[in-house]
Amino acid sequence: MTDGTPPENPLLHRLQSLLLDPRDLGSTINELTQLAASLVPDAGVECGITLRVEGDVLTVGSSADRAVRLDETQYRVRGGPCIETLRTGLVVDVPDTAGESRWPEYVPTARALGLRCSLSLPLGTADETFGAMNVYGFARPRLFDDPLRHQLELFAAQASGTLRIIRRLTRDTRLIDQMEEALRSRTVIDQAMGIIMGQQRCTAATAFELLRRESQTSHRRVSEVATDLVRGTTGEDPAPGRGFGRT
Repeated sequence: MTDGTPPENPLLHRLQSLLLDPRDLGSTINELTQLAASLVPDAGVECGITLRVEGDVLTVGSSADRAVRLDETQYRVRGGPCIETLRTGLVVDVPDTAGESRWPEYVPTARALGLRCSLSLPLGTADETFGAMNVYGFARPRLFDDPLRHQLELFAAQASGTLRIIRRLTRDTRLIDQMEEALRSRTVIDQAMGIIMGQQRCTAATAFELLRRESQTSHRRVSEVATDLVRGTTGEDPAPGRGFGRT
């Protein structure tokens, strides 16, 4: 017999503890993505969190590598469910990538990475969407039924509170360093993609896929492959990326 008090939700309890004690900001964001992925009972779910940072968009936390690659693909081709959520402030559901006709420069790469479905949820306030939580399903299509979607929407609303605090604490050196490194990598990859697009007369999505394949073959980061391509083509190091102002 119970006293009518609802049972404690361990995920909510952990989220509340992150709200109260966000000491290691990078780890906090990554833990948010892991908690979100754990809400889906099926295996093969990854999550990435995108934030607007000084006019740019960056993946500042992820539960696994493929989530980052899917996020980054959308940034480079300037289209996809994450970008749509940031633009509209609405939940964007991709129930089955096999039948998806939106974002033709993004979807083929997503399918090649094994994506079957996804759900992008806005992060922010009533007046501002400052980020997106992207949940990617690789096991099967139509993972996100109405009850699960509702649960993820509630989690995203709670996570927005944590992320609002994190945005106010972005002078934390570790997080700033992480973001600056992401921007530097983005800059050199964009330069390499421009070279490939000019040489091959292909789309941005195809150019990135060629870099990604070389990265897998050579067991190096995409940014390292891109740096070598820029150096080999121009004879100079890639132009440095824009950093963040520090006071």
